[in-house]
Amino acid sequence: MAQPAQPQQQPTTAASYLDLGITLAINSWPAMNLAVQSNWGGPTSADKRDWLCGAISDMLSERPETDGEDLEDVLIQVMNDEFDVVVDDESAAPVAAQIMEIRALTARGEFAPIQAMWEAWQAKSQKGGNTVDGFRRVEDQEGSDDEEEETDDGDEDDVDMGEAPALVRAPKEKVEPEVDDDGFTKVVGKKRR
Repeated sequence: MAQPAQPQQQPTTAASYLDLGITLAINSWPAMNLAVQSNWGGPTSADKRDWLCGAISDMLSERPETDGEDLEDVLIQVMNDEFDVVVDDESAAPVAAQIMEIRALTARGEFAPIQAMWEAWQAKSQKGGNTVDGFRRVEDQEGSDDEEEETDDGDEDDVDMGEAPALVRAPKEKVEPEVDDDGFTKVVGKKRR
């Protein structure tokens, strides 16, 4: 599992605590973690997540009027544009609210809750493995020669179904537009394609 960038030293300014809090909030979002682990944003998925953290930090400092709804819209848009994920589980709203709360805490100089988030993240990642808030990454074991097949002699009705096929997103077939003799493109509804 890709982890947030480890700070070189303890944050000392409100801006550095804000950056840390944003990074922790984004890295704790299950939808984002699944998208990054699955490389739905391509081989640079982790870089895109880190870019989003920096972009949110910049947005909050450059546009102080930004509110939770604006931030939620940005999160949803980035997931759609960069990872081809439509977030319809309403999970972006709590992440946006958490980031706005972190912003308020740092503005008041209250850094203890962010430090506690960081310590909890470190403890969780040390216990870790590849689990992400209810999701577990399944590693490919196809090429393993030392797998042992278990046989159950007691139940003769079992049928060996083999392994389930891997789930792969099928690329959408692009339909070429139809141009008539006059040079006009024929418009066809989605259902007729």
